[in-house]
Amino acid sequence: MHKNEIEQLVNIALQEDVASGDVTSNLTIAEQQTAEFYVISKEELILCGTEFFNQTFRTIDPDIELDWNFVEGEHIPAQSKIISGYGNARAILAAERVALNFMQYLSAIATKTNKFVKLAKQAEILDTRKTLPLYRNAAKYAVRVGGGTNHRMRLDDQILIKDNHISAAGGIKAVLEKTQNSQLTVEIECETLEQVKEAADFPADIIMLDNMDIATLEEAIKIIAKRSKIEVSGNITLDNLAALNHLAVDYISVGALTHSAQAIDLSLKLKISV
Repeated sequence: MHKNEIEQLVNIALQEDVASGDVTSNLTIAEQQTAEFYVISKEELILCGTEFFNQTFRTIDPDIELDWNFVEGEHIPAQSKIISGYGNARAILAAERVALNFMQYLSAIATKTNKFVKLAKQAEILDTRKTLPLYRNAAKYAVRVGGGTNHRMRLDDQILIKDNHISAAGGIKAVLEKTQNSQLTVEIECETLEQVKEAADFPADIIMLDNMDIATLEEAIKIIAKRSKIEVSGNITLDNLAALNHLAVDYISVGALTHSAQAIDLSLKLKISV
């Protein structure tokens, strides 16, 4: 991600969390008190969000020293000390929650993505636009860190025809005819074998096979006969992904990479300097 994007998100997050100051720390900790700290992982993860963490601490107090034991994208075992640091105790505690929130969220996406990537034998694992508003670039960055591939970033970078477009245009052929002069990649979502046949005859650049069982997917792949690239989508989980590995498909899209990744459990431990 671009440095200015990270700075902008961090600034908004700190304004939301710190506002005019940490009243608890300001009342209970001396202004010049220093401390050491470290962040420990309670579970294994793919590390993501280190620059968000750095930027949060730099914004609060650029004099805080940070010493990383791992790098972005590295696999980290449970109970590992990810980073240690030293500086003003009040500043460390003011930065703590925002810094951890970013790293827990982004590491969760990277870790989940990596699990899907390792299970997929030949197809690329794609994300979707099912992201938190304002956090899309960050979430999709985390997908890349985990080894996945980004699908559309926005509505303007690829044509993706879904069921509502098909309905509004009057069918598969009608909607594809409206896009044939575009220079963008044209992908169309199909829910039935009849739709697949129409899309493959046109043909579309990519045909998305949505919510089909294995037998229907196998038949759809025969119909397409390599005339279009193939994406499989719809309720793909780590439990059912292996059943798709024998299929000759190019992409598998998984909304759960970003919309339901559970935050990684990280904890910051503080030790006051004597």
